[in-house]
Amino acid sequence: MNTMIKSFFLSIASAIQGMAMAVFLFPHFIPSGGAASVSVLMNDLLDIPFSITLWVLNAALLAAAVKWLGKSSALWTILCVTITSLTIEWISPNMSGPVSNVFVDILLGAGLFGVGVGILFKLGASSGGMDILALIISKLSGKSPGRILFVINASLLLLTGIIIGFTIIVYALICQFIATKVIDFIYTLEIKQSVLNQKA
Repeated sequence: MNTMIKSFFLSIASAIQGMAMAVFLFPHFIPSGGAASVSVLMNDLLDIPFSITLWVLNAALLAAAVKWLGKSSALWTILCVTITSLTIEWISPNMSGPVSNVFVDILLGAGLFGVGVGILFKLGASSGGMDILALIISKLSGKSPGRILFVINASLLLLTGIIIGFTIIVYALICQFIATKVIDFIYTLEIKQSVLNQKA
């Protein structure tokens, strides 16, 4: 897969992830993961835009990506983080409130989020944040990155629940469960591995 094609698919996946967060999850203050949990907290407590917190946190984890996943993966992560953050920055100010019922939004948001992250994982990239840790642990242990991501994020969500409200934990865990299933489904799909494994 050449660089231009990979960039295109990663950009689309990152935009899908950002849209899922900004349109369906953040209006309900439902974090999609560890980094998102912190961004929701910072927005609730200090009114810091979601996109800024996400970008800063992700930038801090790039050193780990360089060491464990390689420079190429780190560069792709920068691309993905930037596009996700820009998508959120563009959409969030235009959101006057939730799109629908919280459970409908969770279903749609988690599904789209899972599709976006699943594509990134499939192409050996990361959307940053806890995804980086999930990919590193997955690489070292051989276990599914989706399940690892669920454990990491579920732990971090407790803090969000304590500060914002425990109802958020229930919503977030439902979101994580759905997203994890979608991520693992996409990650385990057999899609011309000989093509996907080519170095960009």
